[in-house]
Amino acid sequence: MNIGIVCYPTFGGSGVVATELGKALAAKGHKIHFITYQQPVRLDIFSENIFYHEVKVSDYPLFDYQPYELVLTSKLVDVVKFEKLDILHVHYAIPHASAAYMAQHILKSEGIKIPFITTLHGTDITLVGKDASFAPVITFAINESNAVTAVSESLKQDTLKHFKVTREIKVIPNFICLEQYNLNGSIESLKKCFAPNEEKILIHVSNFRKVKRVQDVFKVFDIVRKKIPVRLLMVGDGPERHRIEELCRELDMCHLVKFLGKVKDTERVLAASDLFILPSESESFGLAALEAMAAKTPVISTNTGGIPEVNKEGVSGYLSNVGDVEDMAQNALKILSDEATLKRFKEGAYEQAKQFDIHTVLPQYEELYQELIEQ
Repeated sequence: MNIGIVCYPTFGGSGVVATELGKALAAKGHKIHFITYQQPVRLDIFSENIFYHEVKVSDYPLFDYQPYELVLTSKLVDVVKFEKLDILHVHYAIPHASAAYMAQHILKSEGIKIPFITTLHGTDITLVGKDASFAPVITFAINESNAVTAVSESLKQDTLKHFKVTREIKVIPNFICLEQYNLNGSIESLKKCFAPNEEKILIHVSNFRKVKRVQDVFKVFDIVRKKIPVRLLMVGDGPERHRIEELCRELDMCHLVKFLGKVKDTERVLAASDLFILPSESESFGLAALEAMAAKTPVISTNTGGIPEVNKEGVSGYLSNVGDVEDMAQNALKILSDEATLKRFKEGAYEQAKQFDIHTVLPQYEELYQELIEQ
């Protein structure tokens, strides 16, 4: 198949999933065309069967804001026509689905048929979607898509709750490429770098937005460090960075914390850690938790949104109510209490991650593509 993928090219979950999906499809022989304003961070454009088409937005004095949706629409029309695409797969509802709809109808007027799938990832529904000014466009884009998927049952239910959706939403979960976590070579040197005295290593990975409740990571860590020797790794960056640095100083524990910034390939740093902390107020799936589990790192998380579909209580980690840092800390101490318990949870995390392996999820997308192309 000749497939166009539209996504945001950033470190966020939707961009990562779209990129890894395209790479996996290309490895199976499909031709994959990424269409976005910047090369996705995890994309190697020199790989076989992968092509990148940049959406170039010019700076016109007439516009206060660049009309990305219109430029994207024109680019989609161009790529579909000249690359002879069979199908478009757009990730994130706006502006990608609405641009795909416009492109589809422009092409239809020229006698070209191009179905498109919209995959809902989370904040396009739970955050942006709750803005009433976007509701008519999102509702229309979802209902006019040839197929719609959501990354979790929780997100599907949120979508049905907030929008007047008249079509089926198919749940196809996010996935992990487990093969990437079969690390060659030891990670012991990395562990020694982060924890020179063999302390246990806690880790958090996110974009440091308010919804991630990053301050709770430090509150949990502060309780745990008073019981056992631990270190904390903070991976990522974002608007809450300044506040958590201030909290780190207030709690006098900056000597135990390492800010690593944005890390392109997190596999090794996750594998070097002992416990992943995810205290989010809302997560439609919890891809960062799944990545940790694939690296055999158990997860302490909240029980909100789609996280319970990923993190299995008592197997891959523990779940707590949002904001209950005391419970999260006690759960962390349970896992870290002895080596046998930690080993059991590491194995449980990996076994749980296997359910979301790309080789299990990929055929679901291929089947959906084929079904729409043949209609």
